[in-house]
Amino acid sequence: MLAAFRNAAAVPALRAKLLVMIGLLAVYRLLVFIPTPGIDIDRLREQSFGQGDIFTLLNFISGGNFEVFSIAALGVIPYITASIIVQLLQGTWPPLERLAKEGEEGRRKITQYTRYGATVLGAIQAVFLAIALLGPSGALKVGWANGPFFWFVVLVTQVAGISLVMWLGEKITEYGIGNGISLIIYAGIVAAFPGAITQQFALIGRGEGNLFGLLIFFALLIVALAGMVLVQQAERRIPVQYARKVVGRRVMGGQSTYIPLRLNAAGVIPIIFAVSIIILPQTLIGAFPNVGWLQAVGAWFNPAQWQGLITSTLLIVAFTYFYTQISFDPRRISENLREYGGFVPGVRPGQPTTEHLTRITGRITLWGALFLGAVNALPQTLAWITGAGQLSFVFSGIGLLIMVGVALDTLRQLESQLMMRHYEGFVSKGRIRGRGRRI
Repeated sequence: MLAAFRNAAAVPALRAKLLVMIGLLAVYRLLVFIPTPGIDIDRLREQSFGQGDIFTLLNFISGGNFEVFSIAALGVIPYITASIIVQLLQGTWPPLERLAKEGEEGRRKITQYTRYGATVLGAIQAVFLAIALLGPSGALKVGWANGPFFWFVVLVTQVAGISLVMWLGEKITEYGIGNGISLIIYAGIVAAFPGAITQQFALIGRGEGNLFGLLIFFALLIVALAGMVLVQQAERRIPVQYARKVVGRRVMGGQSTYIPLRLNAAGVIPIIFAVSIIILPQTLIGAFPNVGWLQAVGAWFNPAQWQGLITSTLLIVAFTYFYTQISFDPRRISENLREYGGFVPGVRPGQPTTEHLTRITGRITLWGALFLGAVNALPQTLAWITGAGQLSFVFSGIGLLIMVGVALDTLRQLESQLMMRHYEGFVSKGRIRGRGRRI
């Protein structure tokens, strides 16, 4: 990884991309210092964190923005939720399905609709958060903020923050390296590590923590991270043979290659989807703290409790299957192979090849989904066993999977950029030599 970044820094174009990415991420992190007007920050920190509730989860995902209820407190959560809804509609609503098949122009329209949906969802979540923060006594607001006026202030600032974060993510994707939205989530998660570790050692210094349990927790966490990297890189290679064709005196085709099927083909998307689904109902439920049955339902969407851990694990498994079906279409792969004269050895072209690829994909996806679900539950379980419960959100399975997945995806894109630059240099040199010979 370090070699890839060192080589990229030596290429002016890639160095500029890296600097743009780092600069825009720094702008996002600066938003934590711009709080929403009308919030008593000290009282918010005192009442809303450390209890493993929805505020703790939101603070973790937003990288500390929610701790001061900054203008980017909701972060990219509304955008991700809107993306889920749009992707679901693409398979059920014909107009969106037609747009998805129209190439770049259709994708641009779908992205625009996703932005509109994210703005509307963010506005709704902001209002419910304002109601939840006021509470029955209104203790979390300053004196001038009152009722609907306070809701309006929160609505305007949060919608502005959501729009700014979406813009930053799109600019990172366009001018930087990697997926901008994923990198914003990654930056927020990593930013929470130093403070959480310092706080845990402070608890140990006061005699409220267990140093031995903390060391065991981190040792097992390192092993889990190594396993995540191995599984994220694992793939099943399906051999493909292309038939030979004789064109004049030349023999074309006859090559052997393979179709790489990753064990975790869905990548980090199922985890991000699961987080969005968990946070949305928790935000709404938090606005009604005195309704008993709503709080009971909320426990099933709180990853700090065993009910929420089960829910998040099942959601990750389900979304893994869902996104794999979207990203990998066995029928389309089979048709492309037949069109170009390719076939899987021992399998007839056409429908048998489609069934063969579907069967293999289903088996691989099963193990990949079970792995993601197990890793999601592992850190939380380790925190309960070792007594490092304060770190259960910061070093949660969701956060670690996002961190590993985004890091590997960004590294792959960086390496592909390096290979492309190397190939272009080779071609340009060849052209120069060729021109010299013709002269």
